[in-house]
Amino acid sequence: MKEELLRKIQNKDLVCGVVGLGYVGLPLAVEKAKAGFRTIGFDVQKAKVDLVNEGHNYIGDVVDSELKNLVERGKLSATTQFDFVKDVDFIAICVPTPLDKHQEPDISYVKSSVQAISKYLTRGTVVVLESTTYPGTTEELIKPILEEGSELQCGVDFYLGFSPERVDPGNLIYKTKNTPKVVGAIGEEASQVIKAMYEAVLDGEVYAVSSPAVAEMEKILENTYRNVNIGLINEIGRLCNKMGISVWEVIEAAKTKPYGFQAFYPGPGLGGHCIPLDPYYLTWKAREYGFHTTLIESSMVINDSQPEYCVERAMHILNRHKKAINGAKILMLGVAYKNDIDDYRESPAIRVMEELRKVKADVDYYDPWVPEFKNMYGQSGKSLKNLTPEVVASYDLVMVTTAHHNIDYEMVQKNAQAVFDTKNVMSMLRGCENIEVL
Repeated sequence: MKEELLRKIQNKDLVCGVVGLGYVGLPLAVEKAKAGFRTIGFDVQKAKVDLVNEGHNYIGDVVDSELKNLVERGKLSATTQFDFVKDVDFIAICVPTPLDKHQEPDISYVKSSVQAISKYLTRGTVVVLESTTYPGTTEELIKPILEEGSELQCGVDFYLGFSPERVDPGNLIYKTKNTPKVVGAIGEEASQVIKAMYEAVLDGEVYAVSSPAVAEMEKILENTYRNVNIGLINEIGRLCNKMGISVWEVIEAAKTKPYGFQAFYPGPGLGGHCIPLDPYYLTWKAREYGFHTTLIESSMVINDSQPEYCVERAMHILNRHKKAINGAKILMLGVAYKNDIDDYRESPAIRVMEELRKVKADVDYYDPWVPEFKNMYGQSGKSLKNLTPEVVASYDLVMVTTAHHNIDYEMVQKNAQAVFDTKNVMSMLRGCENIEVL
């Protein structure tokens, strides 16, 4: 089986499948097709499937012309029908792994995808999970489902592994193609095949580890590292505010040290699919072993409470302008979770909006990247169409909650009654009396 799969990889005869055509799956499917492998994308959302088959891109990191060309050449197609799994040699699962309402891992998308795959899995197929999850998922959950549903044996009839996605939406340097990849598989043969496949598609290094659990933990470590350090700087920022010290100036000074320091920055909270969620996966799994992740949980508490802290600061700013937050008109600039993208998954700005409304503030937002949003928690909104001097002047407070670059911040400063900059994008205007920085 190994030799046949390696031969197919070398000759580009291997057929790839990608389950889940979102921010991770679609760019991966495109790269596989560009590398010369016929690729089939699977998604339960017919709208996404239709867009792909029409050659229309809906993900920022994919080039429209490339997608259309691949579809026209027959290298890339999409479907909602999982029976086409029987025609695929290598399947990557790239579905969401959010938290449920109890802040515990929701792996229902992974489970349902694997169950659908198992019905059509054939001998000689490779299955790789890319969705971020807790250590043990591949071997404890996915392997039994695949074996039971297909009546095939892992390591004998099919290969199984985990290779964590490392997608950073909006990153101008590192994308799917050139970001190093980690691979952990069940068995040495599976590891060799999966590594060879990614090496045939990607330019970045492919680094093999000894098991799926190591790769799963590695992914959790990457983002928990960032969560903990962001929690540290958010707490330092709160202290600096009480002491009358600029935390931003402190960070710039600390950055002059050429070793032993990496800069992290405060903000209204954490957003995106990974950094705010991954520590919950780890702490949830740790409880199974009677282990309490004290340091990690402390950082989570700080970061999770940052939106409330921002509202508290906004309240004080309004008070200094002799205005109560109850009934105050507040304009938020940005609801995307990071600058210059349209992704608002787990956006802290939306949390800030929710907290402001709880204290009866009248809140609007302007975001040139997110004209409207509707998330899994039932929250929704529509952006103002234009940001003019008259619009800015009509609000009691303007809050910068996403650091988009295509907003005229000088115009905002000149016309706003008061500005609360949680992202330090107006640093060049920091001395202005109507600006307060987080």
